[in-house]
Amino acid sequence: MSVLESLLYGVIQGLTEFLPISSSGHLALLPHFISIKDPGVLFDLFMHLGTGFAIMFYFKKDVVSLVKGGIKTIFTKEKDPWFLNFTIATVISVVGILALKQIPATIFRTPLSIAICLIVFGVILFIADKFSKTEDDVSLLKSFDFKRSFIIGAAQCLAIFPGVSRSGITITAGRATSLTRMQASKFSFLLSLPIIFGGILEGVIFEEVSFDFINPLSIFIGVFTSFAIGVMTIHFFLKFIARIDFLWFMIYRIILGIGLIISFS
Repeated sequence: MSVLESLLYGVIQGLTEFLPISSSGHLALLPHFISIKDPGVLFDLFMHLGTGFAIMFYFKKDVVSLVKGGIKTIFTKEKDPWFLNFTIATVISVVGILALKQIPATIFRTPLSIAICLIVFGVILFIADKFSKTEDDVSLLKSFDFKRSFIIGAAQCLAIFPGVSRSGITITAGRATSLTRMQASKFSFLLSLPIIFGGILEGVIFEEVSFDFINPLSIFIGVFTSFAIGVMTIHFFLKFIARIDFLWFMIYRIILGIGLIISFS
């Protein structure tokens, strides 16, 4: 993998991870358009490492608060709502992902399956956002809410399929349960951290990777690029979240999905 290809992977990951358009779908599609060997799921996970660092950097106060809340919940009688919500959603996600991983990953890395997921879940995102009865005073970082945490965690496990979009499906679940766009997006971004780091740890331990093809320099370049682009994407997405019409994300996903169906049918 060349330096230019690594940069391209990093840029695509940094731009698409925090937009509800599926970063894994875009990464899985790249080899079909730039004529390179598919580096596989593990390399994609390393690209997510960069955006994971971006989340930790941008939301460092919330991450520190989560750690402190965990310590308080575990070692005292006082229960921290932010830690409890995060833990419930994460546990449900992990259980769902482990169940869905029994399905061969290669089946869902085809252009047709990615196209279907892009279209279907793009429409669901728009509907959930359009018809949500927003409750402005609800925050999963401040008040315990088992039901919302469970639903968002269950939705996140579907992101194992490229084209669904992890941020897209969790924001969809948040909006469907009446969270504001800002609250749904923030919780969505932070909730990705255990999945990203857990997935990379599992991949490094259990996956066989040929470093003749995916060398450490390519990984470093991709990770650093996805981190830098990811920080900027988070900033601008959250800055304009109140004014963004999710209709445009749906339209983009439908156009891309139809284009894939036409191109690869």
